[in-house]
Amino acid sequence: MDDCIFCKIVKGEIPSYTVYEDDVVKAFLDISQGTPGHTLVIPKKHVPDLFAYDEKLAAAVFSRLPKIARAVKASNPKIKGLNVLNNNGKVAYQSVFHSHIHLVPRYSDHDDFKMIFKDNSGEYNGAKYKEIQESIKRQFDNTNN
Repeated sequence: MDDCIFCKIVKGEIPSYTVYEDDVVKAFLDISQGTPGHTLVIPKKHVPDLFAYDEKLAAAVFSRLPKIARAVKASNPKIKGLNVLNNNGKVAYQSVFHSHIHLVPRYSDHDDFKMIFKDNSGEYNGAKYKEIQESIKRQFDNTNN
């Protein structure tokens, strides 16, 4: 994609602080540095989001995450944990439409990075859970998946 910032990074047209690269992925520091060491892992092949992966690309990209995550964690003894994030679609906060996985080092409960998962379980009963469950399960019968 000629106008994709991540494709330009892969081609070397835009500089990056690369921490790992092979024939499938490139991992580089996120320019925002949500926390120190915040790293993006992208497939070198342009795919807009997770929905566009095939099984082979998914296996290749996601199998590299543990190695890169271990390197990020080992880079600073103050790192206590790590969030792995992948946003798909504008509504899910995806801002660059070339698939990318965020590795966000966590230093403490007070490092200015937050995720909130609201508990909506009080709004559900067995029938409602079953309806959602069945709707998702039917999709695996669809030959387009």
